[in-house]
Amino acid sequence: MDLSSVNLALILFVLLVVTGALWALDRFYARKRRAPDAPQPVWVEWGAAFFPVVLIVFVLRSFLVEPFKIPSGSMIPTLLEGDFILVNKYVYGIRLPVIDKKIFEVKTPRRGEVMVFRYPNDPSQNYIKRVVGLPGDTVEYNEKQLTINGELIPLTRDGTFFHTERLYYSPKFVENLGSVEHDVLIEENVSPDVRDRAENFAYRENCTYTMSGFSCTVPAGHYFVMGDNRDNSADSRVWGFVPDENVVGRAFFIWFNFNDWKRIGSFH
Repeated sequence: MDLSSVNLALILFVLLVVTGALWALDRFYARKRRAPDAPQPVWVEWGAAFFPVVLIVFVLRSFLVEPFKIPSGSMIPTLLEGDFILVNKYVYGIRLPVIDKKIFEVKTPRRGEVMVFRYPNDPSQNYIKRVVGLPGDTVEYNEKQLTINGELIPLTRDGTFFHTERLYYSPKFVENLGSVEHDVLIEENVSPDVRDRAENFAYRENCTYTMSGFSCTVPAGHYFVMGDNRDNSADSRVWGFVPDENVVGRAFFIWFNFNDWKRIGSFH
């Protein structure tokens, strides 16, 4: 699932530098040479004056919170197409903007959290999935039943989910992953066999695929992620593990949905 988020980091950085330079020029040089009653020149009114605003936006978006829009259904029923979400960028460590290099560790992703990351095959795209496997974990998916390090993950049937756009029902289950209880969709008539879709990704030798599912051992410094819409998600089963350097942050809040205002604030 490619998250719709205009990559503004570089644009904001350039605006910050330009408006900051104009602000400094006005503050320490030009202002002292203008008459007290002289009007502000255009470059001050439309350049330097925007520096504080650009600075605040740049800091918030680069280090604290970033908005995204969900463009597809791989995380249904947790996140729906059209949800506007907020992502906590601080929780997994502070990274330098633009070059995206981690300089300070806060904590690592935990099993069950919904994580935004840069797609390993194309880091210009942001994806969102649920963290299933941590470094060193052995993740198995056999006949659509998830097992981690030999421990069967509880799965309880909980009615159905109606897809309003495609007009059909999917079986809905409650899954307990780590300390997180969440809903997943599992289609009864879709095969768990993904051998024909699995790519030749890094550490592909850590995975074994069969007709009934797969088994993967997560390498150090990587994570195994899956969509909650299990049979309609291209995830680590297909394109491999997520390196730690690709992690963006943890999704935690739905702040808007044009089609359903009741969804606002329904995710945490």
